[in-house]
Amino acid sequence: MRIFGYLKAHSKLSISFDVSDHTIPIATTPSNVNWDEQYPDVREELPPDAPTPKGKPAKITCYSDSDHAGDLVTRRSTTGILLFVNNTPIKWYSKRQNTIETSTYGSELVSLRIATELVMEFRYRLRMMGIPIQGSSVLLCDNKSSVLNVSLPSSTLKKRHNAIAYHRVREAVAAKIISVGHIDGKHNLSDIMTKAVDGVTFKRHTQVTLKKM
Repeated sequence: MRIFGYLKAHSKLSISFDVSDHTIPIATTPSNVNWDEQYPDVREELPPDAPTPKGKPAKITCYSDSDHAGDLVTRRSTTGILLFVNNTPIKWYSKRQNTIETSTYGSELVSLRIATELVMEFRYRLRMMGIPIQGSSVLLCDNKSSVLNVSLPSSTLKKRHNAIAYHRVREAVAAKIISVGHIDGKHNLSDIMTKAVDGVTFKRHTQVTLKKM
């Protein structure tokens, strides 16, 4: 009923293709780091049968977020992801996590791992369509601890059960597939994929992705 109520009230909105650059209001990413000690041979795997890239390069920007123990019955968290190609939202993901995480850090790390794999998938798809990729894809998260842990080689993992997600994201950073940055929660567009938010916040986030017809 809420979905149909929303569609009835906002029948003039649509998702449009926009090839302009996606602007990020606030994002800080650690740079100039050396991963040779942790992941010396890591590199992005390129499809050998991809066509010769032509045209304007595409930039992938991905927002990742998670609530913590939002499910009142199972106490599982919800992952929310919104992926842009240039300034067009192409993929959105909202799903309850398969594990029960005991901290916000753990649930955010699970979300970052899923977002990383989605970014890698879309980089492969674009290359197979002959579209050049512009540099590393930007992956944004509003949890500073998670961002620093996957962005700095000197950071260590204290929660061993998160090791797979932790190394999956760090390896992608080392291979320059993604660049993980911190963004303030009020600018994290994937926030609406994880929880019910107030009308003002919902409207502010959807204005970036929805256009008047």
